[in-house]
Amino acid sequence: MGLPVRKSKVAAPPACPLTESLALLRGAWAPNVVWYLSAEPRRFGELRHDIPRISARVLSARLRELESRGLVTRRVLDTSPPSAEYALTPLGHELLPAIQALASVGRKLIAEWEAGASKRASGAVRAKRSQPATTGS
Repeated sequence: MGLPVRKSKVAAPPACPLTESLALLRGAWAPNVVWYLSAEPRRFGELRHDIPRISARVLSARLRELESRGLVTRRVLDTSPPSAEYALTPLGHELLPAIQALASVGRKLIAEWEAGASKRASGAVRAKRSQPATTGS
């Protein structure tokens, strides 16, 4: 039998602002949804078209989560059949510079990976050419 766990007498540290900011975008596809809402309000079907690999179920869940976190607003349109339009709130717009910065770093990383892959491929071709030919005797 192990020792009993004692309760801590220290108060929990204050919430980390970075952790709280990143928590707003947790969940698969959340940054993509925010990105596609950055220019103008979009309807559900338009977002499905913008992000073809996302399923309707996941998109619906992300929109509900982003709405509950105060990043997205949902406006029901008076159409037949009824539809809704989603837009970023001012808080949602504040996340855009961070998402753009991450996208910029991602583009740089992809460019470096592609440059490294082409160097490795050309180095392998040069190495193969410089090897002496073997002859069967």
